Amino acid sequence: MTNSTYTHSAPSPLWQYWRGLSGWNFYFLVKFGLLWAGYLNFHPLLNLVFMAFLLMPIPNIRLHRLRHWIAIPIGFALFWHDTWLPGPDSIMSQGSQVAGFSADYILDLTERFINWQMIGAVFVLLVAWLFLSQWVRVTVFVVAILIWLNVLTLAGPGFSLWPAGQPTTTVTTTGGTAAATVATAGDNPVVGDIPTQTSPPTSTNLNAWLSSFYTAEDKRQTKFPDALPADAQPFELLVINICSLSWADVDAAGLSSHPLWSHFDIQFKDFNSATSYSGPAAIRLLRASCGQPSHKNLYQPAGNQCYLFDNLAKLGFTQHLMMGHNGQFGNFLKEVREEGGMQAPLMDQTGLPVSLLGFDGSPVYDDTAVLQRWLQTIEKDANPRSATFYNTLPLHDGNHFPGVSKTADYKVRAQKLFDELDAFFTELEKSGRKVMVVVVPEHGGALKGDRMQVSGLRDIPSPSITNVPAGIKFFGMKAPHQGAPIEITQPSSYLAISELVARAVDGKLFVEDSVNWNQLTSGLPQTAEVSENANAVVIQYQNKPYVRLNGGDWVPYPQ
Repeated sequence: MTNSTYTHSAPSPLWQYWRGLSGWNFYFLVKFGLLWAGYLNFHPLLNLVFMAFLLMPIPNIRLHRLRHWIAIPIGFALFWHDTWLPGPDSIMSQGSQVAGFSADYILDLTERFINWQMIGAVFVLLVAWLFLSQWVRVTVFVVAILIWLNVLTLAGPGFSLWPAGQPTTTVTTTGGTAAATVATAGDNPVVGDIPTQTSPPTSTNLNAWLSSFYTAEDKRQTKFPDALPADAQPFELLVINICSLSWADVDAAGLSSHPLWSHFDIQFKDFNSATSYSGPAAIRLLRASCGQPSHKNLYQPAGNQCYLFDNLAKLGFTQHLMMGHNGQFGNFLKEVREEGGMQAPLMDQTGLPVSLLGFDGSPVYDDTAVLQRWLQTIEKDANPRSATFYNTLPLHDGNHFPGVSKTADYKVRAQKLFDELDAFFTELEKSGRKVMVVVVPEHGGALKGDRMQVSGLRDIPSPSITNVPAGIKFFGMKAPHQGAPIEITQPSSYLAISELVARAVDGKLFVEDSVNWNQLTSGLPQTAEVSENANAVVIQYQNKPYVRLNGGDWVPYPQ
């Protein structure tokens, strides 16, 4: 019998099938560049897992090619997740509204997303990568950078990718001249009106602080009198709710020195609208008599004491509702009624001149004509006490003049609105009518974009969008305010408006020989700067803004 030798070839080690990242190197290099420039909400661990999936050696060449095809939609989804762009939930929730946009407005929005400088930089990066990859194993450097980013995330603060120190400034604010009171809300004591901010800004601490903020706000409300005194003076309250107007917009339009601003008696320099969308903003204003609820609770029933106009109705004020538009887009009028508690019939809009067309083609009525209609309406009222809510949107993004498809220049529209309000104020002064006018913009128009959002995009309620120029003017006073407006510089929101209305509700300041303006404006409720939409929350913590998207971790808002 002959011996036979059997030879078995040993399987090749997997490392022989390692092919690198190939074109995916450019994908990651683009991300690193955008991260360095501050344009990404980068998720290091997810990107590391995706890179491992791409690098895993696969002997079968067909499976290797299939993996790259599978990786394309995954890579696209991960790239989107790493940006500040609205998530799927936000897009779906706004889908019906986007469907109402005109084709010209959609084209305008699309053009804003094109950043030619960034496209040029990406092209240069592409050429550099194609050139260097002939001699350098780029994959090694890409892997090293991504591992380094993950190490930084694990070793440092949970939301910081770069080795930059975090501020440790303690911010403690008290309520004007009122005595500070201390209450316990979770682990964050409330000094004055605002929970203290002494803990380091980690995601856990920021979540705890936000929880304590809402706990504290839930206990706050304006105390209106049970009844007006016998010597109360009747007057009319007009609340003007303007869409798309922030201090940042005023500055960008070059209208900071417009005469309108000097026409106010009281002006808020740090008023937070708490949202960047119209419906929630109107609801918050109509519910101004209670502390600030979360966005979710905004759409839950509130106590009767929270509704500003209901509180006034109990004291004998007739309610009026008027709008400079039809209120149909986004079910705005429906939300005002169902969530804001405003049940007054919509003031007649028949025959009002149309000054603009909305982004959806709906009419935007001339503000002067609407305000004149209001004067005609209240003059016929048998009740000398009235409270009117007026919502107007001539400054909304996408508005255009009839017969012109291009969005009208913001400055032109703002100049017209400010001129009309200033002229209306002058008319009220001459009339001698006792009127308290409260101007509270809904939110800013994002006239200038930032690293998170392009111009006009308001999915994230950034400080530049939510810091709005609220103001109050009294007409028909025996002793009107003289000189520059009284500036309220502490952080304020809707509760401060409700408090001022409550302090003036008896109307006696209209007939006093000398008004104590300091007493009227001191000790107003302060409100920490917390702004929220359905999928985004922005807070001011230790003098820095932080943002949380879709319930994820907190990250510093890119400056």
